[in-house]
Amino acid sequence: MFKNLSIKVIIFGFIFTFFSSFGQSFFLGLFNSSIRDALSITQGQFGSIYASATLLSSFLFIWVGKKIDDINIFKFAFLVTLILSFSCYFFSKISSISFLFIAIFFMRFSGQGLMSHTATTTISRYFTKSRGKALSTSWFGLSTAEFILPVLIVYMLTITSWQNIWIYISILVLIFLPITSFFLIRKLDFNSREETNQKELRDIKQWKRIEVLKDYRFYIICLNMLAMPWIATGVFVFQSFITESKQWGVFTIAQSFMVYSTLSVLTLIISGFLIDKFTSRKLLIFMNLPLLLSVLVLIFLDSLYSAYIFLGLIGISNGLANVLGSSTWAEIYGVRFIGSIKALTTSLMVFSTAFGTALFGFLIDIGFHIEQIAMVSFIYISISIILLFFIRNRLNPKYI
Repeated sequence: MFKNLSIKVIIFGFIFTFFSSFGQSFFLGLFNSSIRDALSITQGQFGSIYASATLLSSFLFIWVGKKIDDINIFKFAFLVTLILSFSCYFFSKISSISFLFIAIFFMRFSGQGLMSHTATTTISRYFTKSRGKALSTSWFGLSTAEFILPVLIVYMLTITSWQNIWIYISILVLIFLPITSFFLIRKLDFNSREETNQKELRDIKQWKRIEVLKDYRFYIICLNMLAMPWIATGVFVFQSFITESKQWGVFTIAQSFMVYSTLSVLTLIISGFLIDKFTSRKLLIFMNLPLLLSVLVLIFLDSLYSAYIFLGLIGISNGLANVLGSSTWAEIYGVRFIGSIKALTTSLMVFSTAFGTALFGFLIDIGFHIEQIAMVSFIYISISIILLFFIRNRLNPKYI
């Protein structure tokens, strides 16, 4: 029974992380040019709207995300599905700057926020001894989307309007997700757990969100956790600017996403096993090293092939960050209030994507070259890794 339920929980996580892609920056960035042309706005204006809408969604998410600790997971997933379907339909109706703001708000809140939060919180709570492998498997959903969707959407934009694409997505979400949720998690409750040593679980201190906020380690870990979201978001949203700056072909970034996705998947496979063997706490220091190398590539290399190296290195850090971003909090702070804690960390992650979009857009508008923007990113990553290095031996959970 438990083994069968475990498989269903992992499949549920895979599907929900796949569908979270519709609110992710890499996907929304594919429509950047089409929307700017329709509304006659600049890169910087688009970035400011994107950032402010994302920022608003992060504030709301702090309150809504914690409700997963109080509501049956099947009911919560069904509500999230309805919000996502509506958000996709609304996105197809963008006709003004105000509509763009509202549409991006809904997509970031429902897609990037609630969909991924529902998947990772469910898995983090259910699994203990194989949490790393379970999370890495579920994150294959997003990696699969990152592999398939960029090329697919670029092709679809040549045969139909971007508005029609969003209507199709809305219908797909409304039909497919409720059916899969019903068959996969309707029997899941708060007491459902992977078979493990329950005494060991009870001995770990279960931190409340207010306690976490008083822990200095939380802020240093967050500095590292937030590097990938804000830098990758800036890259994804302004991929057309990078392509033009480097004089890469129009399909180069879309094709590079295949390398990004492939290396994300390979990293997910490896990291899941490494986390279960060595713990997330010991692997955390290595998470942003590939990201650090990627911005160096952007600074010093211009060739067409450097695009594949650049996105590939980001993919490695992304694979690590996806798993570590969920498992680290569960290891250090326990799972009893993991929904509330992850609502906070997810909100911060969404906030960081708003920051990244605004910063990239602002720097572009005042004349920064992409190499100079990459240098700013390099400095941030370096500082966060150095701070984490000094507390790397203080990340163990507390026991009662």
